[in-house]
Amino acid sequence: MAGYIMSLREKVGHAPLLQCAGSVIIENEKGEVLLGKRTDNHKWGYAGGSIELGETIEECAKRELSEETGLIADEIEFFMINSGEETHYTYPNGDEVYNVEIIYICRKYHGEIRKQDEELDELRFFSLDEFPSMDEISDPIRPVFRKYLEHRGV
Repeated sequence: MAGYIMSLREKVGHAPLLQCAGSVIIENEKGEVLLGKRTDNHKWGYAGGSIELGETIEECAKRELSEETGLIADEIEFFMINSGEETHYTYPNGDEVYNVEIIYICRKYHGEIRKQDEELDELRFFSLDEFPSMDEISDPIRPVFRKYLEHRGV
C-alpha cells in the first residue's frame, strides 16, 4: 500500500477504510491479458493500487501499472467502476478495506515486463482459453473479471 493509506493505517489500525484505486487491464496484440499472482493472497489480478493525495485517477492507474509490471501505458480507455459490498476485502495482515476502483483497459503500451517482487510472485499473459478460474482471482476484483470476460464474449 502507498503512503496515504499507510499514514491512515498508523491512526486507525486494521479498521475498515474506504480505499480509492486506479487499475489497468493490459491486453497484448494477441488479445491475451496480463495478470500478476499476488504475494499476499497468491491469487491473480491486474495492476492497480491506491491513489495518492493530489494524484489524478489516470495518473494513479498508470503509476501502478509501471510500478507493478514495468510497462508504460501510452493510452488507457475507461472500462468500469468497481464498488460496493463485493469490494470489501480483508488483507492477510488484517487490514480491512472497501474499494472504489476505477479500471481502465490498455492496448497501447511500451516497456519491458518486469514484476514488482514485493507484490507479485508471477507475471504473465493469459489467453481467454486458459484464463484462471474465479476462485484463482483476487476476491474484490472478481466482479470486474466477470464483466470483462462477458465484454470479451467469453
